[in-house]
Amino acid sequence: MDRDRNKTLLLELLKVTGNGRCADCGEPDPEWASYKLGIFICLMCSGIHRNLPQVSRVKSLWLDFWENDLIEFMKKHGNLCAKAKYEAKVPLYYYIPQSCDCLVLREQWIRAKYEREEFVATRVCQDPCSAGSHEGFLWKRGRESKQFKQRRFLLSAREGVLKYYTKEPKGPKAVISIEKLNVMFQAEKIQHAHGLQITYKTDGQTRNLFVYHESGKEIVDWFNAIRAARYHYLRTTFPALPDHEIIPRITRNYIKEGYMEKTGPKDAFPQGQVFIGRKVEGYEVRAGLPQGISVKKRKSGITMVTPVREFLFLCENDKEQREWIDALNGVIAQPLSG
Repeated sequence: MDRDRNKTLLLELLKVTGNGRCADCGEPDPEWASYKLGIFICLMCSGIHRNLPQVSRVKSLWLDFWENDLIEFMKKHGNLCAKAKYEAKVPLYYYIPQSCDCLVLREQWIRAKYEREEFVATRVCQDPCSAGSHEGFLWKRGRESKQFKQRRFLLSAREGVLKYYTKEPKGPKAVISIEKLNVMFQAEKIQHAHGLQITYKTDGQTRNLFVYHESGKEIVDWFNAIRAARYHYLRTTFPALPDHEIIPRITRNYIKEGYMEKTGPKDAFPQGQVFIGRKVEGYEVRAGLPQGISVKKRKSGITMVTPVREFLFLCENDKEQREWIDALNGVIAQPLSG
């Protein structure tokens, strides 16, 4: 009888504000809980908590037996209580992962909160300029050889640059402006769980650096240090801009990335980017090319319709065409922001 009663009480606790989503990644309808921290979590995050027995212990809400004292503990705590304690001082630039993010981001977020207690109220927060300074070695993939070699990287928010060196004591191989820099995790592309893609523009061209570090903590520290440097740059450059507008601009995760061949009319000026609006504004993506447009090679075409003109692209195969169309339609279908 106690078993059924306690399960009912647990499920009732899920209806309490804050408990209906995973305390760590926001996934709805959590089915697990940490009875040591008093939080409700999803299956994926419960696996990470299992590796932290010194700070967290987990049970299934459905499959495990819950003792009366544990039910009382969960009642007195909950996700909002834990958030107030363990997320009291999360810096604005720090990336808080969602359920769709890679494992290393989610694991280090959980470890930073509960194991290292980096964001509790008693911690002194670094300012973005200080936090945006980092130095160390990363494994970098060569442009020609595709082999990874250790390179020294130096990030300075104060100078507004990221540098890397191939040979010491020579000068840096590259000096990258924080203004034109983006960073995102690309585990599959780099074929390493801690793979990071650093994208920047130089001489009108987009370049990528592919790097990783064996330590999950160190690669996430690099990621957030670059975000801190970017936040410092944006806050300094646009002092009147509110934080809720700056934060989405710090770094971006690309929805789809790859190569397409541009065809159609010649442009009077180089087109580095195509703005994509919403369907109600006259934007549309179509499979294939307009009538009368012929290409020498048989490739799968895409027509990007904008209020001003049509942009024509060629994909290597039908699979790439479908993926690009799905990605573009996802952007076009987004609701208009207020």
